[in-house]
Amino acid sequence: METVEKLTKVLRNHSMKITPQRLMIFQILENNTSHPSAEEIFKRVKDIYPTVSFTTIYKTLEVLCDLGELRELTIDDARKHYDPNTNTHHHIICTSCKKILDVFEDFSPHVKLPESFRENYMISNFQVSFYGICKECN
Repeated sequence: METVEKLTKVLRNHSMKITPQRLMIFQILENNTSHPSAEEIFKRVKDIYPTVSFTTIYKTLEVLCDLGELRELTIDDARKHYDPNTNTHHHIICTSCKKILDVFEDFSPHVKLPESFRENYMISNFQVSFYGICKECN
């Protein structure tokens, strides 16, 4: 996701209304590196727009993912997290506090996909997730 203006154009092109609640979702996500969950986004929007529903938040996030403007991360079994950076990058996750950080390293030459998969799939992208305990939790 680059700018709120770009996203409003994307939604208009898909015949979706531009509401203040949706604009706030965009603002929360823009340049956000904390990988918020839908619940965290909902709480922030609800503070300003108390009548907003969780369904509105979730459906907007789902549409942004479908349009390739947002990346959904299923790192925590309890909830999905969202990453506005759709460029290829990886993540490191603390198994204690669940903090998620971006890793901007190219692992392409080190990832060995078995031949049977390479024969049957045209790989377009991949993500590596590292798990461990952060310094603060250790």
